[in-house]
Amino acid sequence: MKFALCNEVLQPLPFQRQCEVAAALGYDALEVAPFTLADDPMAISNAQAAEWRRIAEDAGITISGLHWLLVAPAGLSIVSADATVRERTSLVVERLIELCSVMGGRYLVHGSPKQRSVPPGDTLADARSRAIECLARAARRAQACAVTYCIEPLSRRETDFINTVADAVALVEAIGSPALQSMIDCSAAGQAESEPVDALMARWMPGGHIAHVQVNDPNRRGPGQGVLAFAPILATLQRMQAAGHYRGIVAVEPFDYVPDGMGSAARAIGYLKGLLEGLTPR
Repeated sequence: MKFALCNEVLQPLPFQRQCEVAAALGYDALEVAPFTLADDPMAISNAQAAEWRRIAEDAGITISGLHWLLVAPAGLSIVSADATVRERTSLVVERLIELCSVMGGRYLVHGSPKQRSVPPGDTLADARSRAIECLARAARRAQACAVTYCIEPLSRRETDFINTVADAVALVEAIGSPALQSMIDCSAAGQAESEPVDALMARWMPGGHIAHVQVNDPNRRGPGQGVLAFAPILATLQRMQAAGHYRGIVAVEPFDYVPDGMGSAARAIGYLKGLLEGLTPR
């Protein structure tokens, strides 16, 4: 099982130092938030993206994928009633997909709750129809770039659109592209789902629509810093990997850094690898 660290945890360190620290802590990769690299991802050149890939590889890790896609530039939405806004958003998404491929990433995680919440006065059906249009376009570009675009279920405290894995899978199946899948964020699932996270994984992963996992606690801290039990989650992931139902990396994504970013990242990888060691037959 390989682990990535979401790179915003190590801000404000420069990217090269983020890579060096993550590798030294024992991570296999960085999962990169584009807003940490540039105020406007549309201004990132292929040459810059290739250089970040080289920096990561020189440090002994890879860039596994991208997340927090639509934080910048401001004003994006996949569900806006304004077709101009949706077109601008789709152009940003398509460019991020291209950059992900150049950086050596294999997936993108579409969370961005504010940029998909139902606009005031619109219906959920309106939002879903517009989202399908934008996500189908993203899927076409993702397939062309040989990466996977993952729509992330998030809790209702963050957004009113796509809150459960069932919601996300229904959208994925409506679009019907192998390049568009869903994923499981343990913090969001712990808040939004009616069954334990390990049971959720066991139910949905065999269907082939779960392409990524992020580990964090429902209290938004790192794994092991709350009440969520991660031993059964890792045990289930091991079974799913052995059965060929899950081939992705596992990304550590805390939001509340305790005691700080470096300490949170170090504690998480030690905790997860310790649990794995305990699960390994002797």
